[in-house]
Amino acid sequence: MSAATADLPPPIQGPSAWYGPEMAKRDDWILTLTRAEVAEVEAATRPLAAREADIARITRADFPLPTLAPKLGRVLADVLDGCGFTVIRGLPVERWSMREAATAFFGLGAYFGSARSQNGKGHVLGHVQDLGLDVKDPNVRIYQTHERQTFHTDSCDIVGLLCLKTAKRGGLSALVSSVTIFNEMRKRRPDLAALLFQPLATDRRGEVPTGQKPYFEIPVFNWYEGRLSTIYQRQYIDSAQRFPEARRLTPELKQALDLFDSLADDPAINFMMEFRPGDVQLVHNHTLLHDRTGFEDWPEPEKKRHLLRLWLAPLEARPLPPVYAQRYGRVTPGDRGGIVLPSTQFNAPLEAV
Repeated sequence: MSAATADLPPPIQGPSAWYGPEMAKRDDWILTLTRAEVAEVEAATRPLAAREADIARITRADFPLPTLAPKLGRVLADVLDGCGFTVIRGLPVERWSMREAATAFFGLGAYFGSARSQNGKGHVLGHVQDLGLDVKDPNVRIYQTHERQTFHTDSCDIVGLLCLKTAKRGGLSALVSSVTIFNEMRKRRPDLAALLFQPLATDRRGEVPTGQKPYFEIPVFNWYEGRLSTIYQRQYIDSAQRFPEARRLTPELKQALDLFDSLADDPAINFMMEFRPGDVQLVHNHTLLHDRTGFEDWPEPEKKRHLLRLWLAPLEARPLPPVYAQRYGRVTPGDRGGIVLPSTQFNAPLEAV
């Protein structure tokens, strides 16, 4: 063992350390709902939507899925301890109103964890749409534009997306294993891998909790209780340099981040999938990074690309190091993650606001 690798975690084996071309040949990460299972989801959705129930307060008890629930439990286990993602296919969103789609998605999400706020407005249901905003604005989140996002993690254990409508062209979903990226960095440049176990400043993009800095300082790679967890958003690491007191990105750190990015972008490591309307994608942020390619949208407002999003905190989640509290508020499984400001009240808007 070289001196450079002596202090690094060992290479990580197991289902989380996958390569894209192999994963693209498999379909065991897709759960296609049967007609009976779809009917069960609709039966749970219908009365809640009819009485305009507060979506942000829907629990498992409000959304009974007697035969589908055991399958969802197995899906959760595979997301947390297996390959890190799944696609649940076949929800009939084309015949649902927005309230019905949001209610069904939130009800399904309750089987994977508690919903967390995705912004300072307390939105526990997000709308991923191009709002025509400028990606160069340091207070704009990239999902609100049509630009490529680049590979990143969200500030929660699991991110869920429900596809309502697709773009005219582009907007593919891309995934890559952060575990595989670590293994490759460890093998190729262990000296650079080691740098990413040191704290880095990441911009909060204007959403700053009470008593916190306008950026958080968490390493990209975090080895804790025998598990590697990764947190990453390169654009926000770069934009944190606008704060004079933030730790400077040295040439060596930039080289480490550039290697990380090049590995994430390598088609020998990542893979892409095309969403279909009615697909639900679940992604484990601690072992995967996700991306969305840039897209050209439809000119007609009613046809524009539109996804719903949940940030979820499962009780069964892995332990996280205390430093994650800077971003997650706390590290207690089932009660961590999201963005909470002094005025935050949880709500589930039915349109992007």
